[in-house]
Amino acid sequence: MTDILQRLDAVIVERKTAADPTSSHTARLLAKGPSKCAEKFGEEAVEAIVAAAERDRDALISESADVLFHLLVMLAAQDIALNDVLAELERREGVSGVEEKANRTD
Repeated sequence: MTDILQRLDAVIVERKTAADPTSSHTARLLAKGPSKCAEKFGEEAVEAIVAAAERDRDALISESADVLFHLLVMLAAQDIALNDVLAELERREGVSGVEEKANRTD
């Protein structure tokens, strides 16, 4: 497995503070705030769902890449580190979904 998500996350975080929104799509989206980033993530998720429902493999691959990118942008907009999400996945590893949901406090 490659570390593409970590590299992409680093670029997004860097563009949040150092890139010009007039020349960077990522910086422009982040400048619009967390709500707009969440909205864009939702749009991309719906497009992935449509591709899956239509059994369009190529579109699903492409839309899944968009979903992952926009998830990272949404996390950056909320100052949530990718490593925090990965740590949560590691915490859940090996725990059945039924057990994990039963142990949630939210």
